[in-house]
Amino acid sequence: MHAGPAAEKERSQKYIIFLAMLGFIGLLVVPAFDQRFGWSRPPAWVCLIGDALVAIGFLFVFFVVKVNTYAASTIQVAQDQKVISTGPYAFVRHPMYAGSFPILIGTPLALGSWWGLSALIVFVPALIWRLVDEESFLRKNLAGYTEYADKVRYRLVPHVW
Repeated sequence: MHAGPAAEKERSQKYIIFLAMLGFIGLLVVPAFDQRFGWSRPPAWVCLIGDALVAIGFLFVFFVVKVNTYAASTIQVAQDQKVISTGPYAFVRHPMYAGSFPILIGTPLALGSWWGLSALIVFVPALIWRLVDEESFLRKNLAGYTEYADKVRYRLVPHVW
């Protein structure tokens, strides 16, 4: 996959992906410093919960990609692309992002770091900004998306948002 800020066509997406990359780096670097300097010591059961969250998140993302063969790392509309409204897309409009949240929360926990969760301060707003910007793009460029968005009301979590 061609990914990163340079791969994006929209200026806003370049900024969003840059922030998301910073957040992702933080998810790995902050726990490393945490381990090195002993800032926090979560119990082993918290690390196991982190492992489970990462596994569940990746499994969910796997099922999303299986249903939506148009999934890509950049926001684009492929030729002959159709709106996917089955599987997890019947419940939320952005199930891949929903599946990424257990991964984001679980990663620093699996690495044994409470402080690693601080990277979510950068990552989560960037992910939400990307989601909202992506919806705007899809409403303009993907036939049937507006009707789909009217039918499937929730973006990430059913009955919440």
